[in-house]
Amino acid sequence: MFDIGKPSPATAALRPSEYTAALIHVLRREPERVRDRQVLEMGCGSGVVLAALASLGASSLSGIDIEGEAILTGRTLLRQLGHDAELLHGDMWKPVAGRRFDLIVANLPHFPMAHVELAGRLPSWSSGGADGREFLDPFLEGLRDHFTGEARAVLTHNAFVDIERSRAIARRHGLHLAILASVMVHIPGDKLALMTPSVLQTEEGRTIHRYGPHVFADLHIVEIAPAGTRH
Repeated sequence: MFDIGKPSPATAALRPSEYTAALIHVLRREPERVRDRQVLEMGCGSGVVLAALASLGASSLSGIDIEGEAILTGRTLLRQLGHDAELLHGDMWKPVAGRRFDLIVANLPHFPMAHVELAGRLPSWSSGGADGREFLDPFLEGLRDHFTGEARAVLTHNAFVDIERSRAIARRHGLHLAILASVMVHIPGDKLALMTPSVLQTEEGRTIHRYGPHVFADLHIVEIAPAGTRH
């Protein structure tokens, strides 16, 4: 087991991003909607989002990640902070089949690019396949089956990955998608170079903004809840 004070290669690969920061910021705005909730994070990575939810009073913490190193890293962080958490190694909803949660959060890889390691990140960190929806769609399709009666999900959603498609999937399952916040995030040049060309061509000037050599994109934090639920 590694020392948190001396980051291992795995810790560096799982370092929090601007996306993580935006997600935590939105969750912290309404701590009463986290307090005493059974929470699940899909793609728990470093464990820092679960740590934030614990600090907001979540009653139980569960996380899933496909990377074994993420499970080890997350367990170490949460244990050192004094939080009990159930971290499960597996693919999408399989480790929690038949279980339901009050709050589900996710910062899934959904950048439209091939699966390659980039800037020390694992391929599973941001690569979402050609259209960016390889993991997002299965997450949305299975979400309702893991909700308690008045549960909600809060997740990051790149604006250039067809939010209306996500809205339509949610609606088909009796759910409503609402945008809680929108920010701009920087896209490094090496990552932009790997973006699916058709997506870049369609979205540049719409959800992707170029200022000389610097490129930014719109990012939404969205909430998905049963239709009729107060957002």
